[in-house]
Amino acid sequence: MTWYAPNLPQDKHCFFGRNDGVSIGKYASLNANFKSRDSFENIQKNCAIITKHFGLEYKNLLRLKQGISNKCVYITQASQNEIEADGAVTKEPNILLSIGTADCAPVLFADYKNGVIGAAHAGWRGAYSGIIENTVQMMLDVGAEKEHIAAAIGPCIQQKSFEVGEDVYNQFLAQNKHNQKYFKASIRENHYLLDLSEYIEDKLNNLGISNRVACKEDTYTNEEQYYSYRRDTHQGKIEFPSDFPVELSTIRL
Repeated sequence: MTWYAPNLPQDKHCFFGRNDGVSIGKYASLNANFKSRDSFENIQKNCAIITKHFGLEYKNLLRLKQGISNKCVYITQASQNEIEADGAVTKEPNILLSIGTADCAPVLFADYKNGVIGAAHAGWRGAYSGIIENTVQMMLDVGAEKEHIAAAIGPCIQQKSFEVGEDVYNQFLAQNKHNQKYFKASIRENHYLLDLSEYIEDKLNNLGISNRVACKEDTYTNEEQYYSYRRDTHQGKIEFPSDFPVELSTIRL
């Protein structure tokens, strides 16, 4: 399954799901995680399938070496798994920005009037520490205008599936007591369900981004369509750190 945000041009972006690739086994089938133990050749082929969707070549793909940071970088040349960051911004027309996720929220940004696009990897740690704010600020720094920025939050783990401990709950409340609105009590004592998507939506609203949408597809529960790190963990499929498949969310000028 692929998802297209209604506020972005369909021929300029795509939130890809897990299907229509060449990987097999637990990586089936459109895995793009270079840090996984999937065949490197298969990962390259999968990435080439994605770039071809936009009429581009593999060499045009920007793949970040993602972590859990709030670091956003300005991109003038595409590269694969070389730059450590969790957000990217460009004004180059032949670069396909991409974000890999498997429960975290991929967020795509575009100001087509001023020719600026961005992409962010927003797990709860990155969102909490400012990756959304930093990506928007970098777009503004290179010529974007808030009133022309469209933002789309792609498929990610939804509140009903995202249980966190009391430590995460307390951390969010220490940042802002009003963050309590993003949590519901879980059936397990001292555990909570976090609404990551709404948390990011409100961040975009606070930044003055009025043109925004959220997918609301739950990557955890929709196993046929999406990868999920948490689901794979619960199913005992992750034997080594970073050895799990991810899907790509992509945008170009």
